[in-house]
Amino acid sequence: MQRYFIDPGQIDGEAVVLLGEDARHLSTVMRAKAGDEFIACDGSGRESLAEIVNIEGGRVEGRIMRARESEAEMAWRVTVAQSLPKGDKLETVIQKGTEAGASAFLPFVSKRTVVQYDARKEAKRLERWRKIAKEAAEQAHRGIMPEVGEVASWKELLARFGGFDRVLLCYEEEGRKGAGLRPELEAFASRLQGDAEGAPRPKLLVVVGPEGGFDEDEARQAEAAGAVCVGLGRRILRTETAALVALAAIGYESGEMGEARHV
Repeated sequence: MQRYFIDPGQIDGEAVVLLGEDARHLSTVMRAKAGDEFIACDGSGRESLAEIVNIEGGRVEGRIMRARESEAEMAWRVTVAQSLPKGDKLETVIQKGTEAGASAFLPFVSKRTVVQYDARKEAKRLERWRKIAKEAAEQAHRGIMPEVGEVASWKELLARFGGFDRVLLCYEEEGRKGAGLRPELEAFASRLQGDAEGAPRPKLLVVVGPEGGFDEDEARQAEAAGAVCVGLGRRILRTETAALVALAAIGYESGEMGEARHV
Protein backbone atom coordinates (compact mmCIF):
# COMPACT_ATOMS: atom_id res chain seq x y z
CA MET A 1 0.00 0.00 0.00
CA GLN A 2 1.29 3.46 -0.90
CA ARG A 3 2.48 5.66 1.95
CA TYR A 4 2.98 9.44 1.85
CA PHE A 5 4.36 12.00 4.28
CA ILE A 6 2.17 15.08 4.44
CA ASP A 7 1.95 18.34 6.34
CA PRO A 8 -0.30 18.01 9.43
CA GLY A 9 -2.42 20.79 7.95
CA GLN A 10 -3.52 18.41 5.20
CA ILE A 11 -5.52 16.46 7.78
CA ASP A 12 -8.81 17.93 8.99
CA GLY A 13 -10.75 15.66 11.28
CA GLU A 14 -11.51 12.53 9.26
CA ALA A 15 -10.52 14.14 5.95
CA VAL A 16 -7.06 14.07 4.38
CA VAL A 17 -5.80 15.51 1.10
CA LEU A 18 -2.73 14.74 -0.99
CA LEU A 19 -1.27 17.54 -3.08
CA GLY A 20 1.46 18.13 -5.64
CA GLU A 21 3.86 15.30 -6.44
CA ASP A 22 2.20 12.92 -3.98
CA ALA A 23 -1.21 13.37 -5.60
CA ARG A 24 0.27 12.97 -9.07
CA HIS A 25 2.11 9.81 -8.07
CA LEU A 26 -0.94 8.15 -6.52
CA SER A 27 -3.40 9.14 -9.23
CA THR A 28 -1.24 8.96 -12.36
CA VAL A 29 1.67 6.60 -11.67
CA MET A 30 -0.24 4.21 -9.40
CA ARG A 31 -3.53 4.76 -11.29
CA ALA A 32 -5.50 4.86 -8.07
CA LYS A 33 -9.24 5.47 -8.11
CA ALA A 34 -12.03 6.17 -5.67
CA GLY A 35 -12.30 3.36 -3.15
CA ASP A 36 -8.58 2.57 -3.15
CA GLU A 37 -6.64 3.05 0.07
CA PHE A 38 -3.38 4.76 1.05
CA ILE A 39 -1.52 5.66 4.24
CA ALA A 40 -0.84 9.28 5.20
CA CYS A 41 1.89 10.03 7.77
CA ASP A 42 1.99 13.40 9.51
CA GLY A 43 5.74 13.18 10.13
CA SER A 44 5.42 13.04 13.92
CA GLY A 45 4.91 9.28 14.11
CA ARG A 46 1.16 9.11 13.54
CA GLU A 47 -0.14 7.31 10.45
CA SER A 48 -3.67 7.20 9.02
CA LEU A 49 -5.26 4.64 6.74
CA ALA A 50 -7.48 6.52 4.27
CA GLU A 51 -9.90 5.62 1.49
CA ILE A 52 -9.91 7.76 -1.64
CA VAL A 53 -13.22 9.60 -2.09
CA ASN A 54 -12.29 11.98 -4.92
CA ILE A 55 -9.47 12.70 -7.39
CA GLU A 56 -9.68 16.06 -9.10
CA GLY A 57 -7.58 19.07 -10.05
CA GLY A 58 -4.26 17.73 -8.81
CA ARG A 59 -5.77 16.69 -5.47
CA VAL A 60 -6.52 13.33 -3.94
CA GLU A 61 -9.13 13.54 -1.21
CA GLY A 62 -9.44 10.74 1.30
CA ARG A 63 -11.51 9.69 4.31
CA ILE A 64 -9.55 8.49 7.32
CA MET A 65 -10.68 5.02 8.33
CA ARG A 66 -8.34 4.57 11.29
CA ALA A 67 -5.22 6.13 12.74
CA ARG A 68 -2.46 4.87 15.01
CA GLU A 69 1.02 5.63 16.28
CA SER A 70 3.78 4.16 14.12
CA GLU A 71 5.56 1.10 15.48
CA ALA A 72 8.46 1.39 13.02
CA GLU A 73 10.72 3.78 14.94
CA MET A 74 13.83 2.89 16.92
CA ALA A 75 13.69 3.13 20.70
CA TRP A 76 16.63 5.56 20.56
CA ARG A 77 16.62 8.65 18.35
CA VAL A 78 19.86 8.57 16.36
CA THR A 79 21.19 11.52 14.40
CA VAL A 80 24.00 10.90 11.92
CA ALA A 81 26.50 13.72 11.47
CA GLN A 82 28.38 12.97 8.24
CA SER A 83 31.36 14.91 6.96
CA LEU A 84 30.72 15.69 3.30
CA PRO A 85 32.03 12.79 1.20
CA LYS A 86 32.89 12.81 -2.49
CA GLY A 87 30.38 12.24 -5.27
CA ASP A 88 26.92 11.03 -4.35
CA LYS A 89 28.01 9.09 -1.26
CA LEU A 90 25.99 11.32 1.07
CA GLU A 91 22.87 10.36 -0.87
CA THR A 92 23.67 6.73 -0.09
CA VAL A 93 24.17 7.53 3.59
CA ILE A 94 20.83 9.34 3.76
CA GLN A 95 18.90 6.69 1.83
CA LYS A 96 20.30 3.65 3.61
CA GLY A 97 20.56 5.43 6.95
CA THR A 98 16.86 6.28 6.75
CA GLU A 99 16.06 2.63 6.06
CA ALA A 100 18.22 1.66 9.05
CA GLY A 101 16.30 3.98 11.38
CA ALA A 102 18.21 7.30 11.61
CA SER A 103 16.07 10.19 12.88
CA ALA A 104 18.11 12.99 11.32
CA PHE A 105 21.24 13.82 9.33
CA LEU A 106 23.71 16.66 9.87
CA PRO A 107 26.18 17.19 6.99
CA PHE A 108 29.31 19.06 8.01
CA VAL A 109 32.76 20.09 6.82
CA SER A 110 35.88 18.92 8.67
CA LYS A 111 39.63 19.33 8.16
CA ARG A 112 40.06 16.45 5.68
CA THR A 113 36.85 17.03 3.74
CA VAL A 114 37.80 16.84 0.07
CA VAL A 115 34.59 18.25 -1.36
CA GLN A 116 34.72 21.93 -2.19
CA TYR A 117 31.66 23.24 -0.40
CA ASP A 118 29.73 25.80 -2.45
CA ALA A 119 27.07 27.65 -0.46
CA ARG A 120 25.40 28.80 -3.70
CA LYS A 121 24.59 25.20 -4.58
CA GLU A 122 23.50 24.25 -1.07
CA ALA A 123 19.78 24.93 -1.50
CA LYS A 124 19.52 22.65 -4.52
CA ARG A 125 21.52 19.84 -2.92
CA LEU A 126 19.63 20.15 0.35
CA GLU A 127 16.34 19.86 -1.51
CA ARG A 128 17.56 16.66 -3.18
CA TRP A 129 18.85 15.18 0.10
CA ARG A 130 15.50 15.85 1.78
CA LYS A 131 13.62 14.29 -1.12
CA ILE A 132 15.79 11.16 -0.82
CA ALA A 133 15.04 10.98 2.91
CA LYS A 134 11.31 11.33 2.25
CA GLU A 135 11.23 8.63 -0.42
CA ALA A 136 13.36 6.26 1.68
CA ALA A 137 11.15 6.82 4.73
CA GLU A 138 8.05 6.01 2.68
CA GLN A 139 9.65 2.90 1.22
CA ALA A 140 10.79 1.70 4.66
CA HIS A 141 7.36 2.35 6.23
CA ARG A 142 8.82 4.85 8.69
CA GLY A 143 6.58 6.84 10.99
CA ILE A 144 8.71 9.98 10.76
CA MET A 145 10.62 11.60 7.94
CA PRO A 146 14.23 12.19 9.00
CA GLU A 147 15.36 15.78 9.00
CA VAL A 148 18.37 16.74 6.88
CA GLY A 149 20.08 19.83 8.23
CA GLU A 150 22.07 22.46 6.41
CA VAL A 151 25.81 21.91 6.04
CA ALA A 152 27.60 22.97 9.23
CA SER A 153 31.19 23.83 10.01
CA TRP A 154 33.19 21.66 12.42
CA LYS A 155 32.92 24.39 15.06
CA GLU A 156 29.14 24.59 14.61
CA LEU A 157 28.84 20.83 14.93
CA LEU A 158 30.83 20.77 18.18
CA ALA A 159 28.46 23.38 19.61
CA ARG A 160 25.51 21.03 19.04
CA PHE A 161 26.91 18.17 21.09
CA GLY A 162 25.19 19.42 24.24
CA GLY A 163 21.77 18.70 22.74
CA PHE A 164 22.32 14.93 22.83
CA ASP A 165 22.38 12.35 25.59
CA ARG A 166 25.43 10.67 24.05
CA VAL A 167 27.81 11.66 21.25
CA LEU A 168 29.84 8.92 19.57
CA LEU A 169 32.71 9.91 17.28
CA CYS A 170 33.67 7.07 14.93
CA TYR A 171 37.47 7.11 15.04
CA GLU A 172 39.55 4.43 13.35
CA GLU A 173 42.42 4.79 15.82
CA GLU A 174 40.13 3.51 18.57
CA GLY A 175 39.24 0.51 16.41
CA ARG A 176 42.90 -0.37 15.99
CA LYS A 177 43.28 -0.36 19.78
CA GLY A 178 40.22 -2.56 20.20
CA ALA A 179 38.17 0.21 21.86
CA GLY A 180 34.85 -0.50 20.19
CA LEU A 181 31.33 0.81 20.14
CA ARG A 182 29.79 -2.09 22.05
CA PRO A 183 30.87 -1.26 25.65
CA GLU A 184 29.72 2.33 25.23
CA LEU A 185 26.28 1.20 24.04
CA GLU A 186 26.00 -1.34 26.85
CA ALA A 187 26.87 1.31 29.43
CA PHE A 188 24.39 3.73 27.90
CA ALA A 189 21.64 1.08 27.89
CA SER A 190 22.32 0.22 31.53
CA ARG A 191 21.96 3.85 32.48
CA LEU A 192 18.56 4.01 30.79
CA GLN A 193 17.12 1.09 32.71
CA GLY A 194 16.25 3.34 35.62
CA ASP A 195 14.26 5.79 33.47
CA ALA A 196 10.54 6.05 34.17
CA GLU A 197 8.12 4.51 31.68
CA GLY A 198 7.09 7.04 29.06
CA ALA A 199 10.32 9.05 29.35
CA PRO A 200 11.44 10.81 26.14
CA ARG A 201 13.43 8.64 23.79
CA PRO A 202 17.17 9.12 24.36
CA LYS A 203 19.04 11.06 21.70
CA LEU A 204 22.35 9.88 20.27
CA LEU A 205 24.65 11.59 17.80
CA VAL A 206 26.93 9.46 15.63
CA VAL A 207 29.73 11.50 14.04
CA VAL A 208 31.45 10.12 10.92
CA GLY A 209 34.45 11.65 9.21
CA PRO A 210 35.28 12.05 5.50
CA GLU A 211 37.32 9.70 3.33
CA GLY A 212 40.51 10.62 5.16
CA GLY A 213 38.93 10.30 8.59
CA PHE A 214 39.46 12.66 11.53
CA ASP A 215 42.86 13.89 12.60
CA GLU A 216 44.00 13.67 16.21
CA ASP A 217 43.27 17.33 16.95
CA GLU A 218 39.66 16.91 15.86
CA ALA A 219 39.27 13.80 18.00
CA ARG A 220 40.57 15.65 21.04
CA GLN A 221 38.32 18.66 20.31
CA ALA A 222 35.33 16.34 20.06
CA GLU A 223 36.18 14.71 23.38
CA ALA A 224 36.53 18.12 25.01
CA ALA A 225 33.05 18.96 23.71
CA GLY A 226 31.60 15.82 25.30
CA ALA A 227 31.99 13.10 22.66
CA VAL A 228 33.29 9.58 23.19
CA CYS A 229 35.65 8.23 20.51
CA VAL A 230 34.71 4.70 19.47
CA GLY A 231 35.92 2.17 16.93
CA LEU A 232 33.71 0.18 14.57
CA GLY A 233 35.96 -2.87 14.44
CA ARG A 234 39.54 -3.50 13.37
CA ARG A 235 38.83 -3.04 9.68
CA ILE A 236 38.89 0.31 7.88
CA LEU A 237 35.40 1.16 6.63
CA ARG A 238 34.46 3.49 3.81
CA THR A 239 32.88 6.70 5.03
CA GLU A 240 29.50 5.74 3.55
CA THR A 241 29.63 2.39 5.38
CA ALA A 242 30.53 3.60 8.87
CA ALA A 243 27.19 5.20 9.76
CA LEU A 244 25.28 2.11 8.64
CA VAL A 245 27.43 -0.18 10.80
CA ALA A 246 26.90 2.13 13.78
CA LEU A 247 23.14 2.29 13.20
CA ALA A 248 22.92 -1.50 13.02
CA ALA A 249 24.84 -1.86 16.30
CA ILE A 250 22.69 0.78 18.01
CA GLY A 251 19.51 -0.83 16.71
CA TYR A 252 20.59 -4.19 18.09
CA GLU A 253 21.49 -2.86 21.52
CA SER A 254 18.26 -0.87 21.82
CA GLY A 255 16.16 -3.94 21.03
CA GLU A 256 15.48 -3.30 17.34
CA MET A 257 16.14 -6.93 16.42
CA GLY A 258 13.87 -8.38 19.09
CA GLU A 259 12.15 -7.42 22.31
CA ALA A 260 12.93 -3.82 23.18
CA ARG A 261 15.03 -4.01 26.35
CA HIS A 262 16.15 -0.41 26.72
CA VAL A 263 13.33 2.02 25.95
